[in-house]
Amino acid sequence: MQYLKIGFIVLLALTLLAACTPGPNTVEDIPSGNGKTAGFLIGIWHGMISPITFVLSLFMDSINVYEVHNNGNWYNFGFVLGAGLFLTGGILGRKKSER
Repeated sequence: MQYLKIGFIVLLALTLLAACTPGPNTVEDIPSGNGKTAGFLIGIWHGMISPITFVLSLFMDSINVYEVHNNGNWYNFGFVLGAGLFLTGGILGRKKSER
């Protein structure tokens, strides 16, 4: 009986998490108003500045964290890479403590 309760809770948690997944990007590979789509290098830049743009997007409607007019997987990879570099200290130069 205990395993049944745990299994139900896990199934419920997985269902709730699956319900939060984003849908498809319908404007992928479609140029924005300026006629361009964001690629890998722009993705890296957007990822690096994502903490700043997130805070600004809370107060300004004209700022978004993520460019939806992108070329797909390469932009996504650049965004995650840029955010990872910034958030893990790669760009900030985190120093290891000496022991």
